[in-house]
Amino acid sequence: MIQARIFEPFFTTKPVGQGTGLGLSTVYGIVKQSDGFIWCYSEPGHGTTFKIYLPLAGTRTLPMPAERRPVELRGGNETILVVEDEDLVRTLACRGLREQGYTVLEAKHGRDALEQLERNHRSIDLVISDVVMPELSGRELGTRLAVLRPELPVLYMSGYTGEDVIQRGLLEPGVPFQQKPFTPEGLARKVREMLDGRAERRAGAV
Repeated sequence: MIQARIFEPFFTTKPVGQGTGLGLSTVYGIVKQSDGFIWCYSEPGHGTTFKIYLPLAGTRTLPMPAERRPVELRGGNETILVVEDEDLVRTLACRGLREQGYTVLEAKHGRDALEQLERNHRSIDLVISDVVMPELSGRELGTRLAVLRPELPVLYMSGYTGEDVIQRGLLEPGVPFQQKPFTPEGLARKVREMLDGRAERRAGAV
């Protein structure tokens, strides 16, 4: 059970305050971004072995990317529901969004989210949901929201890469996705992008 979760962001077996759970998830992200693979073998009483496979580097010199000026970070006053079973991740995400002016509601899993939506049916403008959760997964939650509120945008997040969640059958291709770990600024930009897109679709439908 522990080995299956070792690459999840913020997962740690250390006591509170002694570990962030970001070390192996950061390594996993770097390896995957380099088109590589990381493999773990562990046996009680014999230790653990990690093997990392990376593609052979070529000798071709790549052109330097053009410098891009960062886009100004904009907040808003919309209401966002954050669905995340890991308390630390949920707290960090909610704090960052509140600092940008958003009203943020919190849910610990999918069923809790459905109860929140029932109480605040029309006031919620966006749902941010973890993919792997107890009670009700992110995909199951999204399926129910497509019936209850088909116009409500959902941003999924996971410690797996976007390619991994599709290969594992956790999400459909093309859905909005934010990989963990993320920075508050990165999450806020993605949220603003989705909310602006929703406003544009509404304007085009009038």
